[in-house]
Amino acid sequence: MEDFGIYAVFGVNGPPQRLLSPEGSCRVCVAVPPSVRQVVLFSSGPWGQRVCVNAELNDADRFPITIGKLTPYNKCLSWEQWEEETWTDGVTLDVTLEGGNLVKADWSKPEIMAVKEYTPKDIVAPLAARVVNGKKRDRESEEDENKTTTTGEQENTCPNGSVEKTTPLRKARGQTKGAQKLFSSGADATKIKGTANGTGEAQGIVGRTPPQSAARTKSRQAKTPTQTSPLVSPSGRWGQTLCPIDAQTAILIGGQGARMQFCKDPMWKLCTEDMSWVAAETLAEGPTPEARIGHTSVYDPDSRRIFVFGGSKNKKWFNDVHILDTQSWKWTMVEAQGKVPPLAYHSCSMFRGELFVLGGVFPCPNPEPDGCSDSLYIFDPNLSIWYQPIVTGNKPSPRSGHSACVMQQRKIYVFGGWDTPVCYNDMYMLDLGLMEFSAVKTSGKAPSPRSWHGSAVLSDTKFLIHGGYNGNNALTDAFVFDIDANSWTEVTLPQLSLPRAGHSIITMDTDGLFKEDGDVDMDAGSISKKLLVFGGGDNERNFYFDLTTVAVEDLLAAVERA
Repeated sequence: MEDFGIYAVFGVNGPPQRLLSPEGSCRVCVAVPPSVRQVVLFSSGPWGQRVCVNAELNDADRFPITIGKLTPYNKCLSWEQWEEETWTDGVTLDVTLEGGNLVKADWSKPEIMAVKEYTPKDIVAPLAARVVNGKKRDRESEEDENKTTTTGEQENTCPNGSVEKTTPLRKARGQTKGAQKLFSSGADATKIKGTANGTGEAQGIVGRTPPQSAARTKSRQAKTPTQTSPLVSPSGRWGQTLCPIDAQTAILIGGQGARMQFCKDPMWKLCTEDMSWVAAETLAEGPTPEARIGHTSVYDPDSRRIFVFGGSKNKKWFNDVHILDTQSWKWTMVEAQGKVPPLAYHSCSMFRGELFVLGGVFPCPNPEPDGCSDSLYIFDPNLSIWYQPIVTGNKPSPRSGHSACVMQQRKIYVFGGWDTPVCYNDMYMLDLGLMEFSAVKTSGKAPSPRSWHGSAVLSDTKFLIHGGYNGNNALTDAFVFDIDANSWTEVTLPQLSLPRAGHSIITMDTDGLFKEDGDVDMDAGSISKKLLVFGGGDNERNFYFDLTTVAVEDLLAAVERA
C-alpha cells in the first residue's frame, strides 16, 4: 500500500515534491522559488489516524497567508499570486500535520528547506486546466475571472478597524496606500505582525465573549478530532452564516477573525438541546467550500440540503454553488449553466425550491472601484441553471450588506444596505406572485441607515432588524417591522444591547429543554421559539464568539409594551 505523503507543486510546470512522510517530521518549512507564482498542495496515500494538514504562506517578515487545510475529504489546495498580491521574493510554505502517530513532533521553528528550480523541456503544462478545491478551471474561465477580479479589498474587511470616515468607502486599484480607509483590508492586514490562533480566539485573547452572555454560553468538548487541542466553541468571527436545518441543529459556515485571518475552524454544528458546539469540518465528505466571508447559506427543507453561494476571500470573488446534503453529509459543487457574477454581501432567499439572489458587491474592471448590483438572479437546483426573471415596478437601488426576509411565502422584504458613499434605511417589497417591486411607505420610528445588520422572521407578520454598521460605528438597537401595519417599533432588551455588525441571527423552534439561565427545563413537552444571535464585531477590534438566546415571545411582548 502506498505510504502517506504530502506533496507540493511549485509553478505550473513543476514536478511534485514530497514535503511530509510517515517517518519524518510533522512540520516542514519550504522556501518558495522567487519565480514561482502558483503553489498546489495535495496528499497521497491512506490518511489513517491523521486528521488534517494546515498550510500557510509567509513572506519575508513572517506575515501569514492562510492557504487552507487538507483533510481526508479535501485532498488538494492551490494558491495563485493574483488572489492576494502580497507575494514577495522571500515566501516560505509552512505545512503542519495534525493527528496520527507523529514520529517527530518538534514544534520549534523548522529548518527551511530549499526547492530546486525546474525548467521543463517541450512538456505541455500539466496544470493548464488546474483543479482548485475539486473544481476544474480551464484557461478561458481563468481569463474571465482575471478580468473581473480586481481590488475588492474593501469588501473583504470587517467592522473592527480604526474609523475616520462616516460612510463606507472602497478603494480603486490606483489609489495610494496612504489614503484614509474605513476598514483594514486583507492586504493591509499583512502589515500587522503576529498570527491569530484559533485557540487563542476562543480563549478571549483575540475574540471576546460579552459578559452578558457568559451564563448562556454552554458548550461541551467537540466530539470530532479536528484539532489536537480541540476548541469547544467557534472562534471569534464576523461575516459567517448560521443556517438552521431542524429544531435541534444549526450549521455555522465561514467567517473571518482578528488580523483579517480567515477562521481555521470554518464549520461547526450547533446542538440546541444543550446549546453545545461540535466542530464539523471533518464530519462531511466531499470538496468543502473554500474559506470566505460575505457568502450566504440557505436550507431547503424539502431536499434537506444547504446551498452556499458566493462570498469573497481577499481579492478572490466567488460565484460558485456548494451543496451540503444533511442526510448523507456530503458536499458537492454545482457546475451550473447560465451566468451569475461573483457576488459578496448579497441576500439569498429560498422560495419554492429556488434561490433568489439580490444585490451584493461585484468586482469591476480596473481602474473602477468595485460596484454594487441591483439585479435579481434565480438559481434552479433541479436544472442547475441560473436565470434572470422579468421584474417590474420600483426596484431597490444597487446595494450590498442589506437584509431580505421572506414573509408568508409570497413576499420578500428588503431593508437597508449601502453603496458608496450612502447607507440606506429604506424598505422594498418584492411580490413573488407578480414579480413586482414596490417601495414600502412605513410609519413609526424607523432604524437609522445601516448595513451588515442581522435580521430574522419572528412570526407571519413580523421580522426583526438588529445592529449593523452605519459607516462609523457598530449599532446596538433593535426594531420590529409589522407587514400588516407597515410600521416600525423599537424594542429594548438587555440581550440585544451590545454593538454588533456582521453577526448572524436565526430563529428556531426548540424543544424547551434549555432555559435562558443555562439550567435544564424539566417540562420536556414544551415547544418554544428562540432567537439565536452569534458572533459579529464591534468596530473596536473585538470579535464575538458568544451565543445569545432570546425568547421570541419576549420580543413580541416588548413590541406590545412599546
